[in-house]
Amino acid sequence: MVTLDPLANALSTIKNSEKRGKSEAIVWPASKLVAQVLNVMKREGYIGDFEYIDDGRWGKFRVQLLGRINDCGAIKPRVSVKYRELVKLPEHYRKYLASRDIGILILSTDKGVMTSLEAIEKKTGGVLIAYVY
Repeated sequence: MVTLDPLANALSTIKNSEKRGKSEAIVWPASKLVAQVLNVMKREGYIGDFEYIDDGRWGKFRVQLLGRINDCGAIKPRVSVKYRELVKLPEHYRKYLASRDIGILILSTDKGVMTSLEAIEKKTGGVLIAYVY
């Protein structure tokens, strides 16, 4: 299997495992970006712990599922947003999230991977890479 976007593959695996009611998901291939997005999802309470498994190839993550994810996915094509656009973000919320108060948008910024609210607090822009609700 050829994966062109490890983040999209990881989020798709997590979503499908959640829909089937599983307690954990095995996400591969592992990458630094996937690890950082999983860390944000863990911090926001959407998933439990996750651990890296070295299989001698690409590596895998074992992710503990809590049953709190209705939908998640990678944003394609990647959308660059400036700080000023983040402050008035309703068009992005309508496009990717069910409601403004439900879910998070995940950005990759020069200060790391974070949610849109954290990016507003730090007054920085970035690239929208994923959504979770």
